[in-house]
Amino acid sequence: MSDHHRPKIVILGGGLGGTTCAFELRHALGDSAELTLVSDRPRFSFLPSNPWVAVGWRKADEVQIELAPILAHKHITFIAHGAERVEPMLNRMRLKGGDHLDYDFLVIATGPELAFDEIPGLGPEGYTVSICQTDHARAAADAFERFCTDPGPVVIGAVQGASCFGPVYEFLMIVDTELRRRKLRDKVPMTLVTPEPYVGHLGLDGIGDTKSMLESELRERQIKWVTNARIKHVAQGSMAVEEVHPQGYTSLHDLPFGYAMLLPAFRGIPALMGLEGLVNPRGFVLIDEYQRNPAYPNIFGLGVCVAIPPVGKTAVPVGVPKTGFMIESMSTAITQNLRDIINAREPSHRATWNAICLADFGDGGVAFVAQPQIPPRDVNWSAEGRWVHYAKIGFEKYFMRKIRHGQAEPAYERLVLQAMGINKLLPEDPRDTITAA
Repeated sequence: MSDHHRPKIVILGGGLGGTTCAFELRHALGDSAELTLVSDRPRFSFLPSNPWVAVGWRKADEVQIELAPILAHKHITFIAHGAERVEPMLNRMRLKGGDHLDYDFLVIATGPELAFDEIPGLGPEGYTVSICQTDHARAAADAFERFCTDPGPVVIGAVQGASCFGPVYEFLMIVDTELRRRKLRDKVPMTLVTPEPYVGHLGLDGIGDTKSMLESELRERQIKWVTNARIKHVAQGSMAVEEVHPQGYTSLHDLPFGYAMLLPAFRGIPALMGLEGLVNPRGFVLIDEYQRNPAYPNIFGLGVCVAIPPVGKTAVPVGVPKTGFMIESMSTAITQNLRDIINAREPSHRATWNAICLADFGDGGVAFVAQPQIPPRDVNWSAEGRWVHYAKIGFEKYFMRKIRHGQAEPAYERLVLQAMGINKLLPEDPRDTITAA
């Protein structure tokens, strides 16, 4: 890049991945690049708190932060009306409202589009609630209050092709805990419905002993489950669920419910759909080991919107989750690689894709670490206890503070992770590294 040209870097998406990456880029590049963040929402939402919002343990406003003042303070331009279409051949995007935005580099961190329409009756427009977005969780809380005046069966789970199972188990246990507090649990039969081949698979073929740990938790709480489940359709007060047995035959369950939350499958956003070479048929961004798109090397992808193949063959389609720490590791790799490219070096930084997850159950929880996320692993650990509940509360407060201050990674966070032996980047391969002249 010439001295007088400040490269224009556009970050598409104002969630965990996009905001973290914007702050990291500003920290790493200083004033040497123009940064613009484009989001379809004016506020950052801390999505891991949505299960709490949905039972009234948090107000929606408590887990949201206005982005404009924080980004302005960091000299990052903010456009809060989303992208209509990315035009990679022209290095620009068409914004909702008709304007165009040019870029030298694009970081796609949009998160997914929620594919509620793939199953009749699914989602907030249908008969089930959602915790995928904070406004959905707010509506789910209102529905929960109504349900508690006339309790009945509860069905919580995920549909075929879903990839985010931690929040399903969290919400299931949190609803159980809240019903006990309200002395209503005895009136509410509860069922988990999941495409996973077994309880605790999590889209990752299990982590440590999550199978027996979560099964025993469900037994203790008297929650039934249906695995290898395919949702056929949802109607008012009942859902048709097909269970695929290992022997190849199927059985149909007609599950009644007074309150139901099913996580949908994800797909890419319309602004990316059908862009050959940039996304796969489902609309997820194709990336190489440096988080870079092979067809358009000035485009990077991170977070839930990137394409990751499933861990293995399952009877019912199960996606791979992208956990918060894994997303942050992608963000760090992109930041370092963009700095290299701007300084006329080849990118050499690869994200570890390690998974750290705290699943709160309201009165306890499960924590797990997978290094790397996809098996076989060097570290495969899970643990449970009341401490997880308090750790999750602490992490929420810490992360919200980090966003409010526009921080990428404070020194003490780095020290704690290093002490645990958890890194965001893989060691550099000396063959990949080109030293600057």
